[in-house]
Amino acid sequence: MKSNEKIVVVGLGYVGLPVALAFARQFEGVVGFDISQRRIDELVKGIDRTNEVDPAELKRSTIRFTADPATITDGTFFVVTVPTPIDENRQPDLTPVVKASESVGKLLKPGAIVVYESTVYPGVTEDICAPILQRVSGLSRDQFRLGYSPERINPGDKQHTLETTTKVVSGEDAETLERVAKAYEAIIPAGVHRAPSIKVAEAAKVIENTQRDLNIALMNELALIFDRLGIRTRDVLEAAGTKWNFLKFQPGLVGGHCIGVDPYYLTSKAQSVGYHPEVILAGRRINDGMGAYIAQRTVKLLIGAGVAVKGAKVGILGLTFKENVPDLRNSRVPDIIAELKQFGVEPLIHDPRAEAEEAQHEYGLELSSLEKFRDLDVLILAVAHREYLELSGPAISRHVRDGGIVVDVKSALDASKLPRGLTYWCL
Repeated sequence: MKSNEKIVVVGLGYVGLPVALAFARQFEGVVGFDISQRRIDELVKGIDRTNEVDPAELKRSTIRFTADPATITDGTFFVVTVPTPIDENRQPDLTPVVKASESVGKLLKPGAIVVYESTVYPGVTEDICAPILQRVSGLSRDQFRLGYSPERINPGDKQHTLETTTKVVSGEDAETLERVAKAYEAIIPAGVHRAPSIKVAEAAKVIENTQRDLNIALMNELALIFDRLGIRTRDVLEAAGTKWNFLKFQPGLVGGHCIGVDPYYLTSKAQSVGYHPEVILAGRRINDGMGAYIAQRTVKLLIGAGVAVKGAKVGILGLTFKENVPDLRNSRVPDIIAELKQFGVEPLIHDPRAEAEEAQHEYGLELSSLEKFRDLDVLILAVAHREYLELSGPAISRHVRDGGIVVDVKSALDASKLPRGLTYWCL
């Protein structure tokens, strides 16, 4: 594409790398910046630990990767794709977006535009990021422009990709909006949706995942009820799902960089303007408590089987926040582990997708080899990785002792194919 835009993507994780690659297909001179030198070194070698992009395309891409902002001298279109986590008090932690804004501010020149993709609450781009950019750059407010285009990356999803998903775009004025739209239209075949303001686009993003969070919370609450009634939740949902307008959600652990985080950005902002959200926070409480519930249910199963809880041999399959991805961010599996430890259980943990070093760094957890999963009292299938779904009945029996227990968090296994004598429970 013939364009004078010099695009710089700031943050090369699950969101930023696919965005940078897409821009590099259509624009010349695209720069990918990340503060992690290790990440840059890997990308230069064609290695993507997130597994979100095609290694062959990464190797042949024309992107210039760098961890040194001093080498970025001619950027005109900055795209910020850094994480926006929550802190230990479940409040928005804007540190990454603030630091990124400071870095971009040092590179801004008159006429440049800064587009944020990071998930935030309405007002962050204009009320928090803009003053930082102005202060650090030394430019007057009318010398640079702001846009917002929320990311919609779904890790591990090869169907709903960046290119196949409509992109919401916004700008602080009509001219900026068209400039942002033109850039994204060049890389998104699915097209763009022009939001009337930056705050509308910010709000749209944060409610996408809030809506999904609440739907899953309903399924989790139903699972809690049906468990007490002795009914399998999956069977109920399959029956109800025959109705044409029934929304097909499943119970489970809710983690990751979006669904388990974004609602807190919205509720925090709501509370700051004098409104206390009730439905959203109720859903969050249910979803945040599911890990502990699964552990407590496991303990009850052990007691029911006459097995001493303290010192019981328990193995957990899966640690990442969802199936078939290596992403450990905000995984709720550690909640199961922490609760089990309260009962004196030190479980073994296996995950073929997660990095052992990251598991240790993020959660202080050690990954074990599957060979150590022998004669278990309980096997918990916490994350339905493809590798685990291939476990047949005989394979399960190699890990669980006769009369043992299988806890299937996502109802992913066919209970009829499990060895006789095992106790099977699913959420």
